[in-house]
Amino acid sequence: MKDSPASKGLSLYEAARRFGVPFAAEARPRDGSVEAGGLRFHYLEWGRAGDPAILILHGVAQQCHSWDLVSLALSHRFRVIALDARGHGDTQWAPDADYSLDAHQRDLDGFTAALGLGSFILIGHSMGGRNAYVFASRRPESVRGLVIVDTAPGQVAAGSRRIRRFITLPDELDTYEEFAQRVQAYTGRPLWLVHGSLQHTVKQLPNGRWTWKYDKALRSPGFKPETWPEEALWGCLKSLRCPVLVVRGANSDVLSVDAFEKSLETIPNARGAVVEDAGHLVPGDNPKGFLEAIDPFLRELA
Repeated sequence: MKDSPASKGLSLYEAARRFGVPFAAEARPRDGSVEAGGLRFHYLEWGRAGDPAILILHGVAQQCHSWDLVSLALSHRFRVIALDARGHGDTQWAPDADYSLDAHQRDLDGFTAALGLGSFILIGHSMGGRNAYVFASRRPESVRGLVIVDTAPGQVAAGSRRIRRFITLPDELDTYEEFAQRVQAYTGRPLWLVHGSLQHTVKQLPNGRWTWKYDKALRSPGFKPETWPEEALWGCLKSLRCPVLVVRGANSDVLSVDAFEKSLETIPNARGAVVEDAGHLVPGDNPKGFLEAIDPFLRELA
């Protein structure tokens, strides 16, 4: 391969040390896959099978490795399961391009049943946060605690448009380095970090060029997966009965301060946390700060 990412960037453990992310051992995840609803779903599993379980859901255009620093830090006391959503990472693409909220809910029903997950903690960011709180409202017997990261019904349009502009940019580039520079410009993260994490998000084509791994339908201009009305989504938040932590990036242009405060007022038994030095991509922008924000909540649940 003319432009391999294998030697680029730092290892996960070096990145964790540079970020100040605490971890007990250089743990490695186990790759897993299950069939659910006619699709093959890929996931990473960290930690011991007998420890309290955490299911983690990523945002649009991301994948399970987006949570590697967080999963590494939590793996010494939790069984952490990070899922690749349909059309993302190494999970199959939906043949009918169905990326609706209803489809994601069917996936979560099938995935949790296939793994035999009973009562677990659920963490979701952005798209994954929406999928998480809707699932928790539908399946209260399954979710012991919920962490919603930088999302709420009626998000700020400017931030959502910025995300759409990024993912609909030309999706084939000549080199891995070009993709790294694009992501670095979008996220503001150091290039050494982007080099290491990007390898899980892009792939090299037979012609030698590089492209995203997630479904091309998701990055088509004008594509908008079906969701529920805003009123129904606020109703889901209002019906939650498990302990809930809502996390916002201090510099987020997606979850406004007003929507954050409305979420805390709407959700029974909710508390909030703001992570400094983080935008919408909170766990990736400031993983140490994110872990510090969720640690007291997780300790109470565990």
